[in-house]
Amino acid sequence: MIKIAIVGTGGIAEWHASAFKNNKDSDVIAACDVNNERLNVFCDKFDIKKRYNNVDELLENEDIDAVTNTTPDAFHKEISIKAIKKNKHIFCEKPLAENYNDTKLMCEALEGKNLINMVNFSYRNSSGYQELCEMVRSGKIGNVFHMDANYYQSWLTSNYWGNWKEEDKWLWRLSSKHGSKGTLGDIGVHIFDFASFPIGKIKKLNAHLKTFKSKGDKIKDYVLDANDTVVSMVEFENGAIGTVNATRFATGFKNRLELRIFGDKGAVKIAFDDAITEGNKFMFTNDTQREFSSKEDKLQWEEIKCQPTLTNFEKFIESIKNNNNQEPDFRRGAEIQKVLDKCYESSKLGGWIEVN
Repeated sequence: MIKIAIVGTGGIAEWHASAFKNNKDSDVIAACDVNNERLNVFCDKFDIKKRYNNVDELLENEDIDAVTNTTPDAFHKEISIKAIKKNKHIFCEKPLAENYNDTKLMCEALEGKNLINMVNFSYRNSSGYQELCEMVRSGKIGNVFHMDANYYQSWLTSNYWGNWKEEDKWLWRLSSKHGSKGTLGDIGVHIFDFASFPIGKIKKLNAHLKTFKSKGDKIKDYVLDANDTVVSMVEFENGAIGTVNATRFATGFKNRLELRIFGDKGAVKIAFDDAITEGNKFMFTNDTQREFSSKEDKLQWEEIKCQPTLTNFEKFIESIKNNNNQEPDFRRGAEIQKVLDKCYESSKLGGWIEVN
């Protein structure tokens, strides 16, 4: 039984606790949070006995095999490195850190240590996406020329999510003072991983970040200064080009990811809100290989249904059991963080910028 400790008991931690509690090979035995009331509510809900307000004290517990880091972005580096130094396997929420230099330090801390490390790019949990990636990488759609990827959220316009103006779980994501890197850091990190994993590394980009809400307004202790919309053009190392965008003003959408990739022998596309229940299929066409009998002959897309894949939580436990680090690992997290840093830089400079 792999014994897990959760550091940070906010909303996202409940997902982690449920996943590890429901895995027959793992259990959550400890949790830590500076907010004692929040910690106790969380631990009572998930029947966690060992409770800490200090992460250093938690890490002295030799019964703990692994740590899952669900703290705000600003604390990912410090807490993850502390866990690594205490020889704990580490599972970190995205983004891996606030900037690329911090992610490099996290990767360097792992050198010479036989520790499993993963970052929670949760849309890798889509079995349709995994098979789409395999199809693209195997060359079935030929040379990739063009792609577009979009992440649509609506919680700044829709009541579906609740009232963001009143709830701390939303407000901190709008305030750089509270560790937020805005839409780019929160959901842009997902869509850049989503866009590039099947195609390859991004060579250069041109990004524009915008804050549409009343920038500088303040609610309670939260100054609303973080970006809420990102648009970008990208060029990959293989020469393919495309667009990668993310926004929280997508009225009419819940939490939707879309990806289309076009090659000289075919194309693939996928779209879903939930990676597990809706992300179990994708679309494929090889109309470039088909003879058309007339202009009325319709273009054809084939729906490909896929068997479930392991979630990142399951991959983490399996990796520890087999001593074989699966993706997405810290190095992948660092690679994506470098792209995000370049987006901030590009937006500030107002033009194209090299990534590597």
